[in-house]
Amino acid sequence: MAGRVEGKVAFITGAARGQGRAHAVRLAQEGADIICVDVCKQLDGVIIPMSTPADLAETVDQVQALGRRIIAAEVDVRDYDAMKAVVDEGVARFGRLDIVVANAGLGSEGKRLDRMSEKVWRDMIDVNLTGVWLTAKAGIPHLVAGGRGGSIVITSSSGGLRAHPNIGHYIAAKHGVIGVMRTLAIELGDKSIRVNAICPTQVSTPLLLNDETFRMFRPDLENPTKEDFAPASQSMHVLPTPWVDAEDIANAALFLVSDEARFITGVALPVDAGMLLK
Repeated sequence: MAGRVEGKVAFITGAARGQGRAHAVRLAQEGADIICVDVCKQLDGVIIPMSTPADLAETVDQVQALGRRIIAAEVDVRDYDAMKAVVDEGVARFGRLDIVVANAGLGSEGKRLDRMSEKVWRDMIDVNLTGVWLTAKAGIPHLVAGGRGGSIVITSSSGGLRAHPNIGHYIAAKHGVIGVMRTLAIELGDKSIRVNAICPTQVSTPLLLNDETFRMFRPDLENPTKEDFAPASQSMHVLPTPWVDAEDIANAALFLVSDEARFITGVALPVDAGMLLK
């Protein structure tokens, strides 16, 4: 039986690990070829460990093991020209573009907004908000030119629908991408291009499970561990889990880009274990 996105091509950002890799693998499992990028280096001023070239190579290996084609490049989503070049190359090689998953994003240290440095604020907004817009901008001409419609999925956050203290720059960016999503849904609807966002809670990826996050949630401990962090994270949810997995988010994205969601657009879909109920 054909996969749910059989014969389609997807462009995914932040694909070296975590949610981005899960999107690439899940869509490949369902028949898509993949064009993907990730920055694959530690950005100045970012204290949470970031992806590496080896991470991106592992994504390539996992997609190819499924018998699908993949183009992968080390690109910063703030660099529109570089992203456009990768997408253009992918479309030239694979013949089409049907899906865009604007997933790349930064984590950050936790500080009150009045104590946050301008660099930390700007880096977050530039990657998590402007980078989403540039991702869509690189892909939209190909979606339109194909004349078959298409689907864009943006990774927002439960923090795109509510506030949390000490990560105001992240909250601002994730609220902002909801506005980008809704605007694109209106602007592209007459081309049968659907645009939606996913709003995850805590996801068990390196962006969450790291010492900096543990310290932010458990400032009462000198060297908190994952096990110390888990009860604090669990307390944010209705369902009995401290976090969801990257595959849970990829399954939601697969639904949104598939024909099963052919009349769904402009939606911010929580995958949040009930966080927004609390």
